[in-house]
Amino acid sequence: MIYTKEVENMCPVNRMDATQGPSPIPEEGKWVQSKEIKDISGFTHGIGWCAPQQGACKLTLNVKEGIIQEALIETIGCSGMTHSAAMAGEILVGKTLLEALNTDLVCDAINTAMRELFLQIAYGRTQSAFSEDGLAVGAGMEDLGKGLMSQVGTIFSTEKKGPRYMNLTEGYILENGLDKDNNIIGYKYVNMGKMMEFIKDGMEPGAAMEKATGEYGRFGEAVKTIDPRKE
Repeated sequence: MIYTKEVENMCPVNRMDATQGPSPIPEEGKWVQSKEIKDISGFTHGIGWCAPQQGACKLTLNVKEGIIQEALIETIGCSGMTHSAAMAGEILVGKTLLEALNTDLVCDAINTAMRELFLQIAYGRTQSAFSEDGLAVGAGMEDLGKGLMSQVGTIFSTEKKGPRYMNLTEGYILENGLDKDNNIIGYKYVNMGKMMEFIKDGMEPGAAMEKATGEYGRFGEAVKTIDPRKE
């Protein structure tokens, strides 16, 4: 250790109780004084974006004793980001939080999500902070819901022609239902996750699509329906 001459010439002064350690943070139902990476456990999410802000990433990690045991990477808005997500899925699990924070996850949005997630987990702000023993490895997949697909909202709108609902929680939207004043009052959708499961189970594609199709809102009362991608 190198000290400046000014510090060397100072007289020593005792510090008051400086051995009490860091403030405890909530981790999986316990209060923990985290001093090392291995002291950190938790399940949480982080949101990141790239420099031109044309894409975003939601990163979910399940950390046990400082080691990433589970990773879910969801991206939107950039085709290159999807390939980066595949690489991140290969890279992240098995690493410590500190290793992951200093690993090039290729895409700025995923790197930023890792940073934001690290801040949450290091300060005890995880989703599982007060859950005894935390969440089981695999909890990230449960976030995807039935059909195991990310929830994506896609709406396009112009001042001249108004909004078009294209994709919402229920799935891919086939038709927007309009009332007599041309207001959207509901929509018909197909749940792509369910449809693909039906097809994988041997159902004919047309029948699978019909079975996975549903309606939301007052679609049945619509006086007119439009294809949001063509009309």
